Amino acid sequence: MSARQPLDFNAYALMVLLTMLWGLQQVAIKLAAHGVSPVMQGAIRSIVATALLVGWARWRGIALAQRDGTLAAGLAAGALFAGEFFFIYFGLGHTAASRMVVFIYLAPVLTALGLAWFVPGERLTAVQWAGVLLAFAGLATAFADGFSAPGRATLLGDACGVIAAALWAATTVLIRSTKLAQAAATKTLFYQLAVSALLLPFASVALRESGIVVLDGITLASLVFQSVIVAFASYLAWFWLLTRYLAARLAVFSFLAPLFGVAFGVLILGERLSSSFAIAALLVGAGIALVNLRRA
Repeated sequence: MSARQPLDFNAYALMVLLTMLWGLQQVAIKLAAHGVSPVMQGAIRSIVATALLVGWARWRGIALAQRDGTLAAGLAAGALFAGEFFFIYFGLGHTAASRMVVFIYLAPVLTALGLAWFVPGERLTAVQWAGVLLAFAGLATAFADGFSAPGRATLLGDACGVIAAALWAATTVLIRSTKLAQAAATKTLFYQLAVSALLLPFASVALRESGIVVLDGITLASLVFQSVIVAFASYLAWFWLLTRYLAARLAVFSFLAPLFGVAFGVLILGERLSSSFAIAALLVGAGIALVNLRRA
């Protein structure tokens, strides 16, 4: 494999596009909520994306079923992934999309802390510790804003976002610290999508959700966006970038996703944006950028 390259214009453009898509996903879930209940949306997303990934792997000749000692870790990663998206989809029934995306993107900061604890050679620099502090200051500010809202209506959903971020970080740490670190990225993604495709329908039934109520144009467009564009195409594009470019420099761009998410929530859904929550989003974004910086 050739050495990974510094970022060029194509990498910059694709990363901006990907972070826009990831920030828009929470808005898409909200837009389809009248037609399909939230956790059922997550189930459909995983089922469709798993089918597409299996088809793509066969077309590319990528083996997904060979014995390589990753099964136990893969199932664990899949269970964490399913839990993450359960809390995202369930939480969006109790908070705004613009709030959820900020809480979810605490994950890169939590990941850095987890890697520093569990993976040798991943100790944080002073700049990265400053990023951790900024991100947690943003978290505290965001929760304070939720407590001041009428009826504290968003607190349950906000808490779900934090739990989802912790599960996302745990998934990444698990992948980095087990045999999955040497597995093909396609197989690692398959574990996550396939296990969540199995578990999320049961979670929806256990919650006694209404399931599929109506499949109008907006609902179908949202489901296609979530499953085909985000869960399948954008994840494969991200893994392709990781094979060609320096991962640390790519990761810095993740700070854009919560900022795009807040903007889309306000512009598309008309969600309220208080000055304190805007500050919280900026603090989290700055924290993510600093955490992903490395010593020169």
